[in-house]
Amino acid sequence: MEIIRLENIFKSYRRGDLEIPVLQHISLKIDSGEFVALLGASGSGKSTLMNILGCLDRPTSGTYWFDGVEISSLTADERARIRNTKIGFVFQNFNLLPRANAVENVRMPLDYAPHHPSDAQATKRAMEMLHRVGLEERLDHEPAQLSGGQQQRVAIARSLINHPRVLLADEPTGNLDSKTGAEIMALFERLHKAGNTIVLVTHEPDVAAFAYRTIHIRDGQVENDVRRAA
Repeated sequence: MEIIRLENIFKSYRRGDLEIPVLQHISLKIDSGEFVALLGASGSGKSTLMNILGCLDRPTSGTYWFDGVEISSLTADERARIRNTKIGFVFQNFNLLPRANAVENVRMPLDYAPHHPSDAQATKRAMEMLHRVGLEERLDHEPAQLSGGQQQRVAIARSLINHPRVLLADEPTGNLDSKTGAEIMALFERLHKAGNTIVLVTHEPDVAAFAYRTIHIRDGQVENDVRRAA
């Protein structure tokens, strides 16, 4: 089932009298359950594309359909609701609250959910997510007490807490050594095999190789779209 569809997306920014194109003629579809890497060099436009997919930015022109809804015409509040309920984000810098423990960090998105559960239910769900990423023995640890790889696992658990339709991961191994980065990518691979839809942004071919489909972005356009055997 199709979860994402982009049709002839353009994105440009104005700098004084200049209009600077960032994305041009982007058309693609992503089905529910896919594991897709957006691969490109710095400045290729892949992060801008990720921001559009995550409802953090709007295209200059073109249409974006997410889970059957045309996103481009929605208000800021409507897009925020989709972000909070249907999309899980994982960032390069983890973005954890420094004075909150792992459980508190993971359950945080539930506080912004339209129908947030009770404290006991939220804590139980957070503990379940941390167990899922292998951190059941680190529940009370704050970020400073965790390694970089463990912090990213907390961030991944947080991205899963609302059972999102899509996980968006922006350079999730960028602040990790190669061994820890491979462990995090193996975790994403397991999540994909469990049924999660994952879209990953990276500039590293070795990281993109974990995905089952790689969309190469070059100069704001799709250069090629390659699938590997499952």
